[in-house]
Amino acid sequence: MLDQFLAPENIVFSSALLLMLLIGVVQAVGLAGDLDADLHADAHGDVGMADTLLAWAGIGRLPFLMWLVIFLALFGALGLGLQQLMTALTGGPGANLLMVPLTAVAALPVTGGATRLVARILPGLETTAIERDELVGRFAEISIGTARVGSPARASVTDIHGQSHQIMVEPDSADQIFQAGESVLLVKREGDIFKAFTRGDFYLPRLD
Repeated sequence: MLDQFLAPENIVFSSALLLMLLIGVVQAVGLAGDLDADLHADAHGDVGMADTLLAWAGIGRLPFLMWLVIFLALFGALGLGLQQLMTALTGGPGANLLMVPLTAVAALPVTGGATRLVARILPGLETTAIERDELVGRFAEISIGTARVGSPARASVTDIHGQSHQIMVEPDSADQIFQAGESVLLVKREGDIFKAFTRGDFYLPRLD
């Protein structure tokens, strides 16, 4: 059985199943916090075809990592099954160059059906992904580094759903500097960088 999983023609599908298990373990121990966020594109306009394809594949009905686990499980299982079928019909496995994309295409509609079923059974698992612009107006805490104009630092911000996001922040005013641990108000976004103002109380003495 192990030899079959490690066979060259099956290694892509076996790796998908292994990755699925690893993601499941990471989620189980709570280390996947921010990997599920910011799945919506920033582009606007006519994206009807893209929306149709995403809906067909089931993306957006569940948190992305859960969708990915389902896809990897189906991709791996279908791939191994198709290779066995090819061996039974032709006496040998199919070439990965053909079987991998064929299996991926076959797995997408099945994944879409599975995610719709899971979302119906567990309605509380619908995605809470948000547009990054929705973080403007919220307070973030500088987590790593010192932020200056032109030199952003990493910060953590919690959205309206309670999900934590890691973002890059720099002052909106040249006379401000943000230190690690400082709370700042996000006032706008320019590309991948958020501009912010300090709350002003970080350097005040604390009266315990």
